Amino acid sequence: MILSRVARGAAGVAVLLVAAEVAGRTGLLDTQIMPLASTVLAGTAGLAVDYEFLRDVSATVEVWAEGLLLATLLAVPAGVLLGSLPRAETALRPVIEFLRPIPSVALIPLVALIAAADGAMKVTVIVYAACWPVLVNTMYGLHDVDPVAKDTMRVFGFGRLAVLLRVTLPSAAPFVLTGVRLAASVALVVAISAELLAGGEGGIGVYIVNAGSGYRIDLMLAATVWAGLIGLVVNALLVRVEHGLFRWHAARAGVAQ
Repeated sequence: MILSRVARGAAGVAVLLVAAEVAGRTGLLDTQIMPLASTVLAGTAGLAVDYEFLRDVSATVEVWAEGLLLATLLAVPAGVLLGSLPRAETALRPVIEFLRPIPSVALIPLVALIAAADGAMKVTVIVYAACWPVLVNTMYGLHDVDPVAKDTMRVFGFGRLAVLLRVTLPSAAPFVLTGVRLAASVALVVAISAELLAGGEGGIGVYIVNAGSGYRIDLMLAATVWAGLIGLVVNALLVRVEHGLFRWHAARAGVAQ
């Protein structure tokens, strides 16, 4: 099933690349504005051995990982707390629904004025953007816990903390990991967006801006392809971890459907 999806996805990408190549070579696309697909792919391969670009990739991945980790450490306990206390969730739900849709990119200028260091600004914006998927999925995970299982634990004399650790958190864990997976993609987009808008000492976004300043559209697109590949790999790894750790959840969801 997974291999067939990968094959279909690869076939779709191949068709798109061939169409772009043909459009460029037949004059349908201006190659001064949109380089040939083969040129972009050659540039993408060349960046794999470009030390300066790899250093920029490392800078982006560093702030991405730091921001995602902090967001997870903040959002999971908050989600557990709100999911366990219905009154607190009801009181704070309007605040959450107000703040969640605010584009994190729009906060970059404000955070840049407040944060002294470039890295701190990027991490702050990433944390803000990545918190919401983790928080909301954690809350939903706690709501999905089987109440019979919790009541059974209480009947046998287990306290609130024991029920939380032995039933609630294990049952909600698949939702939490799904939230982290969604947040990982959001965090990468925000990290590169912050580099594009605010600059800095390095990063994929900074490389794209510099390539654009030199009118190297092929390198701009090649760096963008690398950003997409990094996001694809991260998502695939987290999906594999999710399926490996929580096969029982996927099976239960299939039965429910």
